[in-house]
Amino acid sequence: MKDFSTFAPLDGATLDGAIAKALEINRDSLKDYTDKFKYSHSVDGVYPQSENVEWTTGFWTGELWLSWELSHEEAFREAALRQTDSFAERIEKRIDVEHHDMGFLYSPSCVAAYKLTGSEVGRKAALEAADNLVSRFQEKGQFIQAWGRLGDVKEYRLIIDCLLNIPLLFWASRETGDGRYEDVARRHLDTAISLVLRSDDSTFHTYFFDPETGRPTHGVTAQGNRDGSAWSRGQAWGVYGTALAWRYTHEERTREVFSRCLDFFLDHLPGDIIPYWDFDFSNPSTEPRDSSALAIVICGMLEASRSMPGMEGLEDVARRLMKVLIDKCAVMPGGSCNGLLAHATYARKSQWNTCRNRGVDECNIWGDYYYLEALRRLKGEWDPYW
Repeated sequence: MKDFSTFAPLDGATLDGAIAKALEINRDSLKDYTDKFKYSHSVDGVYPQSENVEWTTGFWTGELWLSWELSHEEAFREAALRQTDSFAERIEKRIDVEHHDMGFLYSPSCVAAYKLTGSEVGRKAALEAADNLVSRFQEKGQFIQAWGRLGDVKEYRLIIDCLLNIPLLFWASRETGDGRYEDVARRHLDTAISLVLRSDDSTFHTYFFDPETGRPTHGVTAQGNRDGSAWSRGQAWGVYGTALAWRYTHEERTREVFSRCLDFFLDHLPGDIIPYWDFDFSNPSTEPRDSSALAIVICGMLEASRSMPGMEGLEDVARRLMKVLIDKCAVMPGGSCNGLLAHATYARKSQWNTCRNRGVDECNIWGDYYYLEALRRLKGEWDPYW
């Protein structure tokens, strides 16, 4: 692992100041984003209002729960519970749920509501979301299909992001005593980590299977620069996803994949720390950064430092990286931007991928969420929503 000892560690005053600034921004956002949600990314620094659709709205509700934990202000709790009702309606009416992102949607919203307040609405909705996620499991290939019509040859694949969806299944098994959720989670986990990690410890974003035989066929990118590159946010999902999986499984193979994913991510950071959107790029480059990838990895390091034996030293490194993230990317309250973490990238078009430029050098809602989660983790003991 690269040596980060020359970077200053995060001190208590800087941590408290960052929390206060984030709370001020979120407090001001309540007037516009209680009955509506923040869109997936900002536009010129401001989040458009959104209905409860797409895969990202759970992160805003998660921010509300984190804000309540950090402030004990009732306004955050009330807003989060109103949004919990919206998630219950969404899964009941099956509004935009034909995909695998049930964990991203329901862990930081409804599982959090149940853990923090005992909300039966949240518990029921989260379990229904877990049922929906299980329904996407493909026996031929042993994986949860990410997108598209089930069995569609063009979409018969997993993506690395799903490592953050399967904690919902582990939670559901522990909550209900029904082992089928955990069984699917473990089988998907085994398949994913056996395929997405390359020999150089970088990761594929997505991996395809033959729908007739279930045989894995090839790895490609969806949002990275090219099929053989390391998309920085995908690598980050690998880091945090395997850290969370270790908490549930304690399998040595998962710990090994975590270490390899993390070492690659840290070793390939540019000199000024904030990663580019793909590790094909390094200083100097005019390509945009993705601060959200670093926020995700810091959460993974903090999770591992408190759950994996022998990983306690990661907290010191995480604190040093967090200091850089705050100094370079934290949004100051009172300005025109209503996000928390600047210099993120949702999607960047390249000559090899099929993306369109979206949320480039903006705030994005998961970056804001994981930034605030990292602040909450650094403030003291925390029961994760994942």
